[in-house]
Amino acid sequence: MEPDLPSDGLTLEASTSLNNLEVSSEASPDEGVPEDLTAIEKRAVEQLTEGLISHYLPDLQRSKVALQELAQNQVVLLDTLEQEISKFKECNSILDINALKRALKLQQKRQKDDLEREQQREKELQREKLLIAKPAKRT
Repeated sequence: MEPDLPSDGLTLEASTSLNNLEVSSEASPDEGVPEDLTAIEKRAVEQLTEGLISHYLPDLQRSKVALQELAQNQVVLLDTLEQEISKFKECNSILDINALKRALKLQQKRQKDDLEREQQREKELQREKLLIAKPAKRT
């Protein structure tokens, strides 16, 4: 036996709408939900998203700027390091050249000393020859 429903059309329509709102377990989550409620949920999601973005965006933008500055500083540091390496190589080259000059001077001094000793020995040999007694000539 069906319950007695009022005969006016408004009450019958409201009753039918309430029956339609009952959702079975197989129905989609939005099925039976009035469209204005879905629009409210979408707006809430948009507002929550905007709130989340507005909360984190400033920190993310500052982090981005800090990372850009860090990257620029790294480029400057690398350029400076390359210049220092060039200076170091130049200094090493100069040190190598100076070492070669010292070695050359030392070699030249040794050769000069050897030559002077040889000349001194030759002078001594000449002197000895002059000092050796010579037989007198018979006349």
